[in-house]
Amino acid sequence: MRALRGMYQLKEGQIAYILHRVTGVAVILFLFVHLVENFFLLMGPAAYNAAIGIYDHWWFRLGEFALIAAVVYHSLNGLRIITIDFWQRSTKYHKQMWYAVMALSVVTCAFVAYRMLWLYPGWPWMAHASAGVAP
Repeated sequence: MRALRGMYQLKEGQIAYILHRVTGVAVILFLFVHLVENFFLLMGPAAYNAAIGIYDHWWFRLGEFALIAAVVYHSLNGLRIITIDFWQRSTKYHKQMWYAVMALSVVTCAFVAYRMLWLYPGWPWMAHASAGVAP
């Protein structure tokens, strides 16, 4: 057991690797769901409108925010990977670059969260305030 404790010390590079894979899979899953949703167009307007009716729920708004957070992190970390791959000297700064990616991701997601979540009138506890307002 003692040998396993020191074996998996999560450092910046491993965390970046794991998050990049997880966010990539999340974006691929969204694309699959999006294709299924677009398939309903072939079934007619009524079927399509019923399928996209899920977008009116507040919990879907949280899922959209998670998707945006995944895309933001994945794209910024992808730029970091490209930089490390093409400029050999940047490898000694990979930790600082990862912290910069995380900081930019948090700042971007904070702005998006304010616009998408804070200003969203469709929360269940705000039902009285959102009467007649389309989300």
